[in-house]
Amino acid sequence: MSEIPGSGPGRADIDAAVRAEIDRLRAEVCALHALLPSNGLVAWTSGNVSARVPGADLMVIKPSGLDYEELTPESMVLCDLDGNVVEGAYKPSSDTGSHAYVYRHRPEVGGVVHTHSTYATAWSARGEAIPCVITAMADEFGGEIPVGPFALIGDEAIGKGIIETLDGHRSPAVLMRNHGVFTIGKNARAAVKAAVMTEDVARTVHLARAYGEPIPIPRADIDALHHRYTHVYGQQPPADGVNEQ
Repeated sequence: MSEIPGSGPGRADIDAAVRAEIDRLRAEVCALHALLPSNGLVAWTSGNVSARVPGADLMVIKPSGLDYEELTPESMVLCDLDGNVVEGAYKPSSDTGSHAYVYRHRPEVGGVVHTHSTYATAWSARGEAIPCVITAMADEFGGEIPVGPFALIGDEAIGKGIIETLDGHRSPAVLMRNHGVFTIGKNARAAVKAAVMTEDVARTVHLARAYGEPIPIPRADIDALHHRYTHVYGQQPPADGVNEQ
């Protein structure tokens, strides 16, 4: 690839429709990163958001070590799904290999988020799953938030742990032991929402335990709550596409 001014590795030969998606996702992923510090999910430069590029084996991810205030759409790094940089002036996140592993093994996943949010990371340090004891958890996670194995940062090991742990779970979140939170979603925004909700329920359940033993929700009720939230809650478009009164 040839060098072009201000772009690090030069722009790859990419189809115009895919290029439009890349540009859109660079702007979206940059904007979504602002939601991590605003929701108290990260400190300093930690944490990252990525998005799969539809129609291509590519993803857009945060550059490594940049202050959140410095992030721009142009600073987002384009990588392939082996974690190699395709375009970008910066090194990608140190978690790039794990994000790529998730995308390769879960084709329905369109976004991945990592945070070190305080309460959820405290649960991960204990190696303890967050039990489903409030309806918000049943809604969003369909059960407990599980704990994944300890894994070193920098290669695909964390990604493997995410995939293995979430296999058979409805939860879009996993607490990687002694590390922090990883979430997945149909797109990057959904993964950010899951990260926000993970910290919210981690805090609530922690406080509940401080006052006594939380009361578990029966499995049948968890199933009913999760089904309602995923199939009924919110604005559901009618079959004919016309809003009904």
